[in-house]
Amino acid sequence: ILRLWVPDKAGNLADVILGFDTPDAYDVSDTHTGAVVGRSCNRIRKGQFTLNGKTYQLDINNGSNSLHGGFHPYKNRLWTLVRLEENCIAFSLRSPDGDQGFPGNAQIRVTYTLESGNTLCIAYDAVCDKDTVFNMTNHSYFNLAGQDRPEKAMEQTLCIPGRIFCPDDADNIPTGELRNVEGTPFDFREPKPISRDIGEDYECLKLQGGYDHNWEVFCNPCAIVSDPESGRTMSVYTDCVGLQFYCGNFLEGDMGKGGVSYCYRGGIALETQFY
Repeated sequence: ILRLWVPDKAGNLADVILGFDTPDAYDVSDTHTGAVVGRSCNRIRKGQFTLNGKTYQLDINNGSNSLHGGFHPYKNRLWTLVRLEENCIAFSLRSPDGDQGFPGNAQIRVTYTLESGNTLCIAYDAVCDKDTVFNMTNHSYFNLAGQDRPEKAMEQTLCIPGRIFCPDDADNIPTGELRNVEGTPFDFREPKPISRDIGEDYECLKLQGGYDHNWEVFCNPCAIVSDPESGRTMSVYTDCVGLQFYCGNFLEGDMGKGGVSYCYRGGIALETQFY
């Protein structure tokens, strides 16, 4: 997703998606800005999983772990246009057996549709000739103040109704604990500024340098972001069971669209997923 223009309360349009001016910039960036991610989003410990009694070794591209699929990510590949209508576009990709270490020849399709009510719908589907892992997501970074105002991203309010979140270890791998959000900085059940509790002396925040964790999804919308200054609001709906909220802890001044420097925490990602 390159751009997403949204009106404010006065009808003024702004692009609320972080991004770059050239395709090459997307290729070389490791921030996965705007990307479709697969076959599996987020981190897999040591790049290994066992399926049907067989252990598979994936690409190791993030310390000792596999991240967002591994090397040669889907965002850097040429997809085939398979559908083009006024409000809908779809692309397909063939991922061969052993691609990034995953089993099976997979035919993958991603469909983007602009629906009524200012809704952007992203649908993922795939078929494969072997049992495999599919856990795809979108990795757009949002800033409802406008992509050219990165200093405003943490001032926006966020609501996540999730009752539990997944603590991570020092390698950003979930420990297996499902922790109640009550009484922690991870309680977004009532809307609050993203920045309000981000500096708390809380181990889960300190290990990851901020929010980069999974919340349970048990209702929709599973997240609501609002910018109090512009009046823009975005609601997130999904049929997945999890939502990774990432507050741009590793944005380090990439030069974005129109010469904007995307500073530390200059945008947020809301990645729906399995966990």
